[in-house]
Amino acid sequence: MLGDMRAMWKGAVSFGLVSVPVRLYSATESHDLQFRQVRASDGSRIRYRRVAEADGEEVVYRDIAKGYETDDGRMVILTDTDLASLPIRSSKEISVEKFVPADQIDPILLDRAYYLEPDSAAVKPYALLREALRDSDRVAVVTVSVRTRLTTAVLRVRGDVIVMQTMLWPDEVRAADFPVLDDVPEPKPAETAMATMLVDSMAGDFTPEEYEDDYAQAVHDLVATKLSGGESVEKPAEPDDGAEVVDLLAALQQSVERAKAAREAG
Repeated sequence: MLGDMRAMWKGAVSFGLVSVPVRLYSATESHDLQFRQVRASDGSRIRYRRVAEADGEEVVYRDIAKGYETDDGRMVILTDTDLASLPIRSSKEISVEKFVPADQIDPILLDRAYYLEPDSAAVKPYALLREALRDSDRVAVVTVSVRTRLTTAVLRVRGDVIVMQTMLWPDEVRAADFPVLDDVPEPKPAETAMATMLVDSMAGDFTPEEYEDDYAQAVHDLVATKLSGGESVEKPAEPDDGAEVVDLLAALQQSVERAKAAREAG
């Protein structure tokens, strides 16, 4: 199924003394529509430049640094050396910490989902873990390094595959504080009974295939209609690399002139 996809990384699930070599694949992909911002007259792409907020001057990439803004509005510049001193985890081990009842994991904590594919020589311990999770109705809480940062995740079963789903940290979930809910009157028994009857009358099983992104389909149909009617414009040619070199040379020249002026002024 995932043979034409590239694994994100190769590592191992470890629980107890058992280690299961696996490959990690992203389990989802976004089909959000991507509209380009263009000039209406000819469809030319609109590009944005990096400019400094203080004076509006364009900033070349080599002069861009990472800044951390404090709660009181101060900005702390972090250099590559500063960032290199931070703890970076590059382990490819998915370490099982404990097995917990599935209903103890609040769905709001769940984030990105990944499929775990076992090595051909590890299908037996993989299946053992899969069936243990399925039979116990539990999920495995694990720690794993994704993009050098340690995070928590859960292992659960979907069909015949073990899925790893990363979790948000508790402080990343916002608290819901709605004063309007503080003094809600208690529903009357008759109202509760009627609401329960409504729920029962609309009860059913969830079948994802019954739902479709009708907006995306409508956009595709609209584009197809415009194309068939000749309503399209030829995209203007993008400037070649030479134009970018000229811009870079101009920026360098400007920098030299400013440095020279600063020395003369000093």
